[in-house]
Amino acid sequence: MTLVCDCKEIKQLKIEADMGADPIWCATCHYNFDLEDIDLSGSLKKDLFSWVNDYASWVDWTTETLIEGQEKIEMLHNERGEVLTKLVQQALDGQYKVLFSPSEMY
Repeated sequence: MTLVCDCKEIKQLKIEADMGADPIWCATCHYNFDLEDIDLSGSLKKDLFSWVNDYASWVDWTTETLIEGQEKIEMLHNERGEVLTKLVQQALDGQYKVLFSPSEMY
């Protein structure tokens, strides 16, 4: 697997949820990689897509306000992101250091 971004050499990846983006980024230049281009199992990709699609579920987009219990929902989202980051790190078998960037909306 060869990932390409603006960096001369990619050493670190970042797992971060954002609206409309895949969850794996270059930790240096912040290029957003297409998850389909990364050598991960189908089940791990499915879990990552599910996690990123759940991003900001603690926001009422009609009123653009945080919903009741947002602290807990965001905390659980971040905990799941940490677990997924460890799974990605294991799956990539040391090719890259994988960091986690938690949501900090709350």
